[in-house]
Amino acid sequence: MATVPTVSGDVDLNDLGMTLMHEHIFIRTPDLQEPFPGFMGWNDDREIALARDRLTALKKAGVDTIVDMTVPGLGREVHRVRKAVEGTGLQVILITGFYTYTDLPWPFKFHGPGKEFDEPGDEMLVELFVGDVEHGIQGTDIRAAALKCCTDEPGVTEDIERIIRAVAKAHLRTDAPIVTHTHAGTRRGLDQQRILGEEGVDLSRVLIGHSNETEDLDYLTALMEAGSYIGFDRCGLNVTLDLDLQIKTLAELCRRGFAKQIVVSHDRHCRSDWFTEEEVERLVPQWNHRYIQGSLIPAIQELGVSDADVEQMTRLNPMAFFGARGTSNPTKEQ
Repeated sequence: MATVPTVSGDVDLNDLGMTLMHEHIFIRTPDLQEPFPGFMGWNDDREIALARDRLTALKKAGVDTIVDMTVPGLGREVHRVRKAVEGTGLQVILITGFYTYTDLPWPFKFHGPGKEFDEPGDEMLVELFVGDVEHGIQGTDIRAAALKCCTDEPGVTEDIERIIRAVAKAHLRTDAPIVTHTHAGTRRGLDQQRILGEEGVDLSRVLIGHSNETEDLDYLTALMEAGSYIGFDRCGLNVTLDLDLQIKTLAELCRRGFAKQIVVSHDRHCRSDWFTEEEVERLVPQWNHRYIQGSLIPAIQELGVSDADVEQMTRLNPMAFFGARGTSNPTKEQ
């Protein structure tokens, strides 16, 4: 029986159901919350209760599973997440990795390959990621189900390349799949595929995120023709690309037969200290957890996307992504 780890224990892949592949429960800034308690009005008990209400509503709306993409760098704290998920009936998958657009924290300036303190064997990053996957996050029994790296507009800096290669090495050791944050407008997914491929990763085990923020069909088809999944996972967010263009692009990709390599989500938080809910609702009113079922799916169906393709993107592809096993082949000694 193939399973995937969740906050509430291992779940049979067949029971994942309707799955949103890129969401956030909490986004929090420890470097500000610790020295300035209550920064941006944060109150832990209240935020947990409000997040639990949001997750309960998601479950009642027909969502069975979400992947919480919050890793270190975004304030991941597994005990807070477990409290929020408790009693909601929602299945929540956690991941590991590191979120930054440019630089790693200061300890990594001194420790690791080519640094002043360079010890033999896999570097510190790899060991941290592998520990989350194999043993559990923050001393709990909640294991990470995937590995995350980021490449945004600044491109592949020295530290970004280090993270991508560490994620690849951790994948080869654990067989956990890889998920990414990208800047679609500058085609950063291609950089990720190149580096991961150099490390021996089978690109069919990779999900290139934020791919709905471009209408560049050549770029998107190149990612999928190389084997990867792509995430239309900022649905409802029209800061970079108009929502109508996002819908038309998704429908066209389905028409071309790529539905088996696309997943959908919102990249929406339940609670965050980056901005207030009032600010979000004022600036991007359609960016909410109701958008995919209430707006996106009806809109692409009007453009000819079949019920079978919707089922593929929302249920079958997440099962296939987490269910694949042992398809990567190292090209060099790890």
